[in-house]
Parts: sequence; C-alpha cells; structure tokens
Amino acid sequence: MVLIEPSINLESEFTRFYEDFAQCDVDNAEYYREGIANFSHYVQRLNDEGKGVNLKKGYVPCSHFWLINDTKNIVGVIRVRHNINNEFLAVEAGHIGYDIAPSFRGFGNGKKMLNLALSKARLLGIKQALITADEDNIASRKVIEANGGQFDKIVTGKVFPNPLARYWVNCT
Repeated sequence: MVLIEPSINLESEFTRFYEDFAQCDVDNAEYYREGIANFSHYVQRLNDEGKGVNLKKGYVPCSHFWLINDTKNIVGVIRVRHNINNEFLAVEAGHIGYDIAPSFRGFGNGKKMLNLALSKARLLGIKQALITADEDNIASRKVIEANGGQFDKIVTGKVFPNPLARYWVNCT
C-alpha cells in the first residue's frame, strides 16, 4: 500500500470510495460529496490546499493523501495540516485527520496509513503532530496509540460537540 496525492486518474475508484461511505457511514460521506459533484475541481482543490493556494478563510495549508492498495482501491484518506495556528486546529482538529473506507476497516489499514503519513508530516517540518479522535472512537484511538501516540487530555471543543481525546505523536 502507498500514499499518493489525489489524482484525476482515480475517478472511478473515488466513486467506489464515496459509495462505500454513502451506504455504510452516512455521517462522514458528506465530507466527500464534492468529489462526486465535480471530481476534477475537487482534486484540484485538494492539491491546491497542499500548496497553500486558494485557501478558504480560516484554513491552513493541508496536504491530502489517498491510501491505495495493490488493486488501486482507495482504502483511506488522510490530511496533514502544515500547522495548527488557529484555535480550532490547536484544540480540536490537530495536524492529522483521516478516514478509512468502511469496507476496509478492522484490517490494520488505519495504522499503516497513519504510519506513512507521519513520514509526510516529518518532511513538512512537523516534529510532533497533534491528532484527535472522538473519546468513544476506540478504533481510532488504537490507531493513534499504535503509532506512538501519547495521550494528552480530553477536551470539548466549540466546533465538534463530542468530547475529544488529544494525542501527541512523534514524527521524527
């Protein structure tokens, strides 16, 4: 498995990824709907965010990666924010956020994807990454802990209504 930047060459694979969410994880499917509505624009926006180009107000540069398996399925996506220089990121969202497609959960893919992304974060100059998960999302917390995540504390943010577990992960 490899992490790649979003590519317009993977439109059908992205459609399958989205449909997996739409059928099995409706709450998180919304995040990827833009990719179905206008795929080329979506890919361009994601790649622009990595370059710090055309950022929405309050956004920071953010590199997006897709975890691809041997058969070109998009197994998961991960976002590495270049900094956490605003209150929302510093408290609630952190440097790294990720999703594994529902059909690929429970097979160690999240652990592998986060491990690969920590190398990307290191190349961006991030020495320690803040990663958060819903307090009751045990699977995500295990992914973070398996990658050396050191528990910090539980917080309740202004944007995310559920208590969040904060972890710091060494990227070096």
